[in-house]
Amino acid sequence: MSVEQVTCGEHTFDVHLGGDPADTPVVLLHGFPQSPHCYDAVLPRLHAAGLRTIVPAQRGYSPGARPTGVEDYRMPHLVGDVIALLDAMDVGWAHLVGHDWGAAVAWQVAARHPNRVSSLVVASVGHPVAFADALRNDSAQKESSSYMQLFAQPGKAEDLLLADDGRRLRAMVATGGQTAEQVAASVEPLLEPGALTAALSWYRAMRGEDYRECPAVEVATTYLWSTGDTSLGRTQAEASRRHVLADYRFVELPGVTHWIPEEAAAELAAEIVLRSSPW
Repeated sequence: MSVEQVTCGEHTFDVHLGGDPADTPVVLLHGFPQSPHCYDAVLPRLHAAGLRTIVPAQRGYSPGARPTGVEDYRMPHLVGDVIALLDAMDVGWAHLVGHDWGAAVAWQVAARHPNRVSSLVVASVGHPVAFADALRNDSAQKESSSYMQLFAQPGKAEDLLLADDGRRLRAMVATGGQTAEQVAASVEPLLEPGALTAALSWYRAMRGEDYRECPAVEVATTYLWSTGDTSLGRTQAEASRRHVLADYRFVELPGVTHWIPEEAAAELAAEIVLRSSPW
């Protein structure tokens, strides 16, 4: 594994690379509060299956790609970053994986740029339209997403989450039973000056139209959802199949929490390998 800096326009991303460069490429997108290290237990399984992995620290998480304006974190910019990364690395197409916010971006990339995506594997977050509908109409999802109201408050959210050396951030990640090393890999980069505000800007830049207007996905898709997820409910999960106009596989992980890449690495890796197989 290596970490390289890849420049895409005015931003430079830290990108974790692994596997044989000649192998089939897989791009994996992380969520909040995470880093590329959330896939550490997934990647060796993909390399053993003959896959090349590309795991960027996304906008706001890479020090060289940390603009200060909230509007800089609108969904079109996040989607554009993925396409710009493929272009900069001369990757014509890739299998795409995402968890949490990374899943929200991955759905959009696959829907809007199907010519660049061979298959899609997403974990936790359902199709943007399904999530938007649940957030508007499902009382359980409204309650589960109420934390976003706090994250949208500049200053207050930072003060709360950074207090006591990021104690609440660490507790959030640790709910999935991660080791202290896994928790530190996710949280400590967010303790750098300006990093948490940049990550929270993803929430502050959310616009309903970015979700409601997302097209259906027309590439083969696997969606993993876990019954122990307290943030993403069954309503948005089960509704997502209506927004995939291609081969679709729904995988329910009983008892697993929201942190699928860390807690169910073997299951996630198996689904990625299955989607990336040529047969």
